[in-house]
Amino acid sequence: MELIIQLIAGAVGGNAAGGLLKNLNLGMLGNSLSGIVGGGLGGTLLGGLLGGGAAATDAAVGGGLDIGSLIGSVASGGVGGGIVMAVVGMIKNAMAK
Repeated sequence: MELIIQLIAGAVGGNAAGGLLKNLNLGMLGNSLSGIVGGGLGGTLLGGLLGGGAAATDAAVGGGLDIGSLIGSVASGGVGGGIVMAVVGMIKNAMAK
């Protein structure tokens, strides 16, 4: 469940970053796809670094999803999506020159 939340948050984060960083914008589909990849990677990496793995395991065993892990998944997925979209946009711009 958390992975799905991270992927959706990544897509939102990628599109938000594309809206803010007009020179790195990849279009709606490009922003969404790079955001989804970044949301999955960012959510996994930040979750592991910040100890989200234990909370995710506890929530899965208990059958629920606590608010702390939900907020962490949304934040890490959104940030990861924005970062990957920006990096892909920079690479695209560098290759176009």
